[in-house]
Amino acid sequence: MKLLLSSLMLAACVLAAPVYAAMPAQPSLKVTTLDGKPYDLASQRGHWVIVNFWATWCAPCIKELPDIAHFVATHPNVRAIGIAYDDTDPADIRAFLEKHPVGFPVAQVTMDKPLTDFDEPLGLPTTWLIAPDGKVAKHFMGPVTSASLSAAIGN
Repeated sequence: MKLLLSSLMLAACVLAAPVYAAMPAQPSLKVTTLDGKPYDLASQRGHWVIVNFWATWCAPCIKELPDIAHFVATHPNVRAIGIAYDDTDPADIRAFLEKHPVGFPVAQVTMDKPLTDFDEPLGLPTTWLIAPDGKVAKHFMGPVTSASLSAAIGN
């Protein structure tokens, strides 16, 4: 009887667990940036792309933003898109970016409307490095550095 009850409880837990679709190997990303321009990840083919999820309240995110901006500025084959994963008013995010300019486009994604082809971040910052062929090359949880990006790209 105990075995049956344990088996039923295990089955209930498995069935109650949320089911997530696997992130595609070649994700799509079409968003409108905070400056009102359309952004399409597919248009960046031929370049490495850093897709960085961050928030205005996240101290490690704020620390890594200048590093990402510098990396992009010094590597002509690398682009970036910032994803402000934040329920903050867009005007507040724009004001934040005026004080902390990054030099790459930033779009806002709210927690109630996550991106379709990217897994929801389990923590911030979260970064995906997309290879020139559009496929995910590396997933980083936590801050990225120039050294970690260079190692992933092979520079």
